[in-house]
Amino acid sequence: MAEKIAAVFDGQVFRPTKPITPPANTHVQITIETLPPNEQETVSFLQTARSLNLEGPSDWSANVDKYLYAQETQSED
Repeated sequence: MAEKIAAVFDGQVFRPTKPITPPANTHVQITIETLPPNEQETVSFLQTARSLNLEGPSDWSANVDKYLYAQETQSED
């Protein structure tokens, strides 16, 4: 089965710009064709963030300072 996909090279790995269908650990053959700048698809930060499938607390956006800057509290004995 042949499927043409677009991907972005981040310096270490190729990341598809859209979800692909092969199961994990499927061996594939890749042919690289560098697109000229005017044909390259731009990828927004939001698209990249969503593609990472990160998990976190449901109140992350409302309490970002709490999660970024909170110090661990130590109980006094």
